[in-house]
Amino acid sequence: MPGVIELPASFLAMPRWWSEGHEWLTGLPAAVEAQCDFWGLRADGDVLHGSNAIVLPVLRDGVRLALRMSPPGAEVEDQARALRWWAGRGVVELVDAQPDHGALLLERLGEPLTEQPLDEVLGVLGQLIRRLAVAPDPESRSTADIARVRGVQLGPEYERLGRPFDPAYLRAAERIADELSTAVTDLAVNGDFHADQVLRGGREPWLMVDPVLYRGEIEYDLARVLWTNVDAMPTGGAILEHFGTVVETAGLDRDRARAWVVYRTVDYWLWGLSAGLTEDPVRCARLLGTFL
Repeated sequence: MPGVIELPASFLAMPRWWSEGHEWLTGLPAAVEAQCDFWGLRADGDVLHGSNAIVLPVLRDGVRLALRMSPPGAEVEDQARALRWWAGRGVVELVDAQPDHGALLLERLGEPLTEQPLDEVLGVLGQLIRRLAVAPDPESRSTADIARVRGVQLGPEYERLGRPFDPAYLRAAERIADELSTAVTDLAVNGDFHADQVLRGGREPWLMVDPVLYRGEIEYDLARVLWTNVDAMPTGGAILEHFGTVVETAGLDRDRARAWVVYRTVDYWLWGLSAGLTEDPVRCARLLGTFL
């Protein structure tokens, strides 16, 4: 591949790199060139990126593919495993992988779902929640275990952060976490589910990228669907209407979905404050004010 790729300034400014990954970022252009040589790839467009990885459009023998590079480690192996589990059903197709190099070779996808109107975005997300609800990987982490472990951590974290919101929200989340510690369904679950990770496909209209494979209740990440879109929902009524759209489209249990929204929103609010976020806690406040 002639030349060295240039990393976008917006990628270098991502919060993850504030405290880690500097050596990897320095060596990334050379690592991309080496990976392209290894897989026989040729650059075919500008570098794209998310928060933790870059994606380079490439060609191999005339086939349009995408090279994804992120810091090597267990996370990349988990991503490859998740893509193999769903095997192209509702997710991007994995062509090849070298997790120890942080490299995944993927089918090429198109524009992001986020460019579409909100009603369509939420309808597509609901369809994909159901599309991914296949038989679970028995070795993947359970949503019930996540709720059980994290539920007992909420109170101490709330105290450590100076009791940053109404204690009624905390009490509700702790009670709900206990309920959610016993799963009522056992299906494959994407634990990182939001519109930024859905792109236009060819085999299927829309496909997920970067899924995280859990097992248990598919209502698990509905809160993220809402808090990542809540700025476009001007009122509590609009939030509930859009919540209902996803619940109906995905065929979710409404009460269980509401429970997961409340628990996960409190969890994310506390995490966001610990990470120094300022905008997301406000979004969490709006959601909890609507559902409680």
